[in-house]
Amino acid sequence: MTGKPDHIQAKVGRITISVDAMGGDAGPAVVVAGIAMSAEKNPDIGFILHGPADQLKPLVDKRRALDGRVEIRDVRDVVTMEDKPSQVMRNGKGTSMWSALDAVKNGEAAGAVSCGNTGALMALSMLRLRKLPGVNRPAIAILWPSLNPQGFNVMLDVGADVKADAEDLLQYALMGTSYVRNSMDIACPRVGLLNVGTEEHKGRAELKEAYGLIAENAARSQFEFVGFVEGSDIPGDIADVIVTDGFTGNVAIKTGEGTATLMRTALREAFQYSFLSRIAALLAMTSLKRLSKRLDPRRVNGGVFLGLNGTVVKSHGGADATGVSAAVKLAFRLAQQGFAEKLAARVASAGAPPQDDPADRALRAATDQD
Repeated sequence: MTGKPDHIQAKVGRITISVDAMGGDAGPAVVVAGIAMSAEKNPDIGFILHGPADQLKPLVDKRRALDGRVEIRDVRDVVTMEDKPSQVMRNGKGTSMWSALDAVKNGEAAGAVSCGNTGALMALSMLRLRKLPGVNRPAIAILWPSLNPQGFNVMLDVGADVKADAEDLLQYALMGTSYVRNSMDIACPRVGLLNVGTEEHKGRAELKEAYGLIAENAARSQFEFVGFVEGSDIPGDIADVIVTDGFTGNVAIKTGEGTATLMRTALREAFQYSFLSRIAALLAMTSLKRLSKRLDPRRVNGGVFLGLNGTVVKSHGGADATGVSAAVKLAFRLAQQGFAEKLAARVASAGAPPQDDPADRALRAATDQD
C-alpha cells in the first residue's frame, strides 16, 4: 500500500522564525543570505536574528528582501563546534543559540533554526523547551529522497542519541508518523524498522522487542507497520518512515550525502571526458539539471528535533545559502501547519507513561563533568 497525500488546512498570516546567525561554518553572511532567499520566495515569513548586532546589521541592510522583516537580537557570545554540551548548558546563557531557543520558549517565534553544534543545540533545546510529556528521548528526523510518490521518506533518529531501547524506538515510530502525516499529508504512513535483514528472527534483542511494540500500536496510532527493512529500503518505496537508533541513522545519512556527492562529481567528469561527451551533456542538459537537483543534499537540509515543546530545525554546519533557506522553509512549513501542537497530541494519545526527563539527566551530567 502506497501512502496517499491528503489535504491539510494551513494557518494564515506572517510566521516568525528565530535564527541563530552564528552557528554555521561559513559565518553569519551565509545565514543572512539564506534567510534573504527565503524572504524573497515567501512574503509570509519574518525573522528574529540572534548574534552581534554590529556584524549582523550591515549584512541585513544589504538585502532588500529583508527590509522590515528582521529583528536583530544583540547577543555577543557564540557556541562553537568544539564546545562540549555540558559546558554550553552551564555557561551558554549569553550565546546566540540560547537566545534563539528562548524566542521560541517565550512565544515570540514559531520555530528555531541553527547551523551550530548538534550536541549543544539538542542539550539547550531540552533545557529551554523541555520534552513533551511521555517522551523519553527526543529524536532528529530528516527527509531522505525516495521513490515514494511524495519524493521523500523520513528517517529518525539520525544523531540525537546513539542508543535506543525498544520503548525509544516505539516513540520514534509515533513521532515519525506524526511528522509524515503533517509534513507530507499522508493519513496512514507506513513504518519500517531498520535491521540487518527483513526476517523476524534477525537483529538485536531490543529490535525484536521493538518489532512487537510497534506492531501492537500500529492500528491504534493509525499507521501501517511493514516490519523490518534494510538499508537499501531507506530511499525505496516500501515505507514512509524509517525507524532506527541515532548511531546507525547518523552513519546512514553521512554515507548518503557522500554517495550523492560522488555521483554528481562522477557524472560531471564523465560528460567532460571528450568532445562527444560534452555534446551529449548539452543535449541532456535539462535532464541532468533535474537529476542534480534531486541528488543535491542542500535541497533537504534540516533535521527536525522531535519530542520537544517547540519546533527546532538543525541545519548542516557547512550549509550554504541554499541549505539555510531549505532549513528555514522546513521550520516555516511545520509552524504553518501547527505541527508542534499536533505532535504533542499524538504522543499524549499514545498513552505512554512519563519517563525520566532527559534535560534533568543532562543537567545532572553537566554538573558531574569537567
